[in-house]
Amino acid sequence: MEHLGRTYGTTAKMLELSMGAGGPPQVRAARVPEFLTKLLIVNLGIFPSGAKSPAMVMPQGDPGALALKRALSNLERMDVAIAAAEQRWGSEEPIAMHFVLGPMTSHQWRKFHYVHGHHHLLQMRKRLGKKAVR
Repeated sequence: MEHLGRTYGTTAKMLELSMGAGGPPQVRAARVPEFLTKLLIVNLGIFPSGAKSPAMVMPQGDPGALALKRALSNLERMDVAIAAAEQRWGSEEPIAMHFVLGPMTSHQWRKFHYVHGHHHLLQMRKRLGKKAVR
């Protein structure tokens, strides 16, 4: 949960800073590997396993209740930030850059976080199920 909360918070902060800077978002055209990875994750809903998370979103050891509280708070903050960016720059153009997927629209950001969250939910269910069996 802490990892998810950190990803939501990082996305929110990036968009908040971009909105505060004025002008259009700082995006570029997608590169081929970004396009293909985005196609896999955002369009097809397949989140590959085994990739290492960047340091900024790695869990730091928050207790479960605190991690859940922060995740929910950052999810709401991110939703507000995506909606504000979409209102300002529109839904058809990229609003920010993802470090692996490249430029993404508001819809793509929402779908990425949905697929990413679902990926981790499946991991949590699997681990909790194993603990319950023991």
